[in-house]
Amino acid sequence: LIEYNCRFGDPECQVLMTRFTGDLAALMLSVATGKLAEADVPTFARATALTNACSSRHAVPVTIPSLTSLSRRAFVAACALLTLLSSCAVPPPAKKPQPLRVVSYNIRHGAGMDDRVDLARTAGALRALEPDLVALQEVDNGVARSGGIDQAKELGTALGMHHAFGSFMDYQGGRYGMAILSRLPIRHQRVIQLPPGDEPRIALLVEVETEDGALVSLISVHFNWVHDDVLRFAQAETLCRELDALTTPYLVVGDFNDEPGSRTLALFEARARQAAKPDGARFTFPSQAPEKEIDFVYAAPRAQWDVGEVRVVDERMASDHRPVLAVLGLRPAAQ
Repeated sequence: LIEYNCRFGDPECQVLMTRFTGDLAALMLSVATGKLAEADVPTFARATALTNACSSRHAVPVTIPSLTSLSRRAFVAACALLTLLSSCAVPPPAKKPQPLRVVSYNIRHGAGMDDRVDLARTAGALRALEPDLVALQEVDNGVARSGGIDQAKELGTALGMHHAFGSFMDYQGGRYGMAILSRLPIRHQRVIQLPPGDEPRIALLVEVETEDGALVSLISVHFNWVHDDVLRFAQAETLCRELDALTTPYLVVGDFNDEPGSRTLALFEARARQAAKPDGARFTFPSQAPEKEIDFVYAAPRAQWDVGEVRVVDERMASDHRPVLAVLGLRPAAQ
């Protein structure tokens, strides 16, 4: 097994090697103490099977003598030789970052460019992107204009995702704000109060657990929209103080209502890595003829995130914004 591991550098063989070495050590102890008995036969058989499984991947024959055909001296010598040779084993490759499909989407409370509230259409646009994490802006909860439903819950149910909602303000008998959908378990959520703008504003933070057991914070944002950036910049400064106190890797995703080169975005550029969109296809608003790039995905710390595919999705009817998809890979902190 060690020969094939060194010869081919096969990751699956390397896994088998780890299991085989444990059995080998148990056999060596039994032989050294003179306690090699019938109970050790299954262990030896398992080691043999692992070796054959590995070698069969490369169509290389392996011959291992039966336990009974080995003299005690020969077996001890073989075990010692194999243990010595194990130092040549190829170390397992560094684990590749687990990709996360992250989406930012201002859904305009489900009202499309035909002014018809159609949350099924919104869900369909999201479903096509197969997201792991979604930051939503302009979300209703019990509001009359959208039928009095909990939109975050409805979208979560439709997509088979966990959901969280944060309220900006009371509106038409319900609440208006933002939401997050997550395929991953949500371990914690909280609202971050921001300075009020032309409307009240918050940021919504959830902490999710990845399949590798890592904790990641996702923050959904929707900053003030007017041309004068004083209130918007104040909101971004407040949020950045919260970001600086986080102990987890984080993503800041949403409708920033500002464009590249602005002092608002400069705050995030200084702290995080932008999931940059392709040149010539960066604009996200308005959806039918986009001319502004105001929706973004940022990841921090920079060294822990790989950026894969990033694109503005050509969805023109479901909202007045186009969705942004970013495929990101989270590296272990040690890497």
